[in-house]
Amino acid sequence: LICEAYHLMKDILGMEQDEMAQVFEEWNKGELDSFLIEITRDILKFKDTDGKYLLPKIRDTAGQKGTGKWTGISALEYGIPVTLIGEAVFARCLSALKDERVKASATLPGSTNKFTGNKVEFLEHVRKALYASKLISYAQGFMLLREAAKVNKWNLNNGSIALMWRGGCIIRSAFLGNIKDAFTKNPQLSNLLLDPFFSERISGSQGSLRQVVAQAALVGVASPAFSSALAFYDGYRSAVLPANLLQAQR
Repeated sequence: LICEAYHLMKDILGMEQDEMAQVFEEWNKGELDSFLIEITRDILKFKDTDGKYLLPKIRDTAGQKGTGKWTGISALEYGIPVTLIGEAVFARCLSALKDERVKASATLPGSTNKFTGNKVEFLEHVRKALYASKLISYAQGFMLLREAAKVNKWNLNNGSIALMWRGGCIIRSAFLGNIKDAFTKNPQLSNLLLDPFFSERISGSQGSLRQVVAQAALVGVASPAFSSALAFYDGYRSAVLPANLLQAQR
């Protein structure tokens, strides 16, 4: 998600690294306060020994240790749509196809649309979209924990798990305390998005998520995690889905 936000700033808004670093610094002072936002700011500021920014020199092919893949496999085994982590893993896989992507970039046509909107307004949409997507991703993660606990007859304390992540974990973020509060108030909470605190936050940010996904598609900038977050949100809030046709086809 953070990489996609960076991509949108760079390729849609044409921002320089010092500008982006300042944005992430401001974001880290608010509801997006987290370890990953903090180190993204520092990465964007970091210069090599020649005085030039280091980030553009790093090859855009991501490695992986396997935790995302294992989570995706578990999600499929338990039948839980942990779509954001799945898309993040596939995005890494796609990044690894560097030679193919270079060839495709010279052959396959893309969008000719250019961003013509208000830069400040779009940046705020990106901030809110990132916040909304993070909430959705955490909600999916706890859905997986809930199902695993049900199948394996575990007695998990989800509030304590959230606090454990806050203590030095790479996914440390400011709203883990709010997650703890949500499960303390309702240990049987089926989905974080249904908690009043998170429901209010997602209601105030889902419009921006739509703006970001739509603009990325129009301009031709890949945003699989943002898009997946929106698709899950719209699917989860739908009382009726077209799976009846799927069942009829079977």
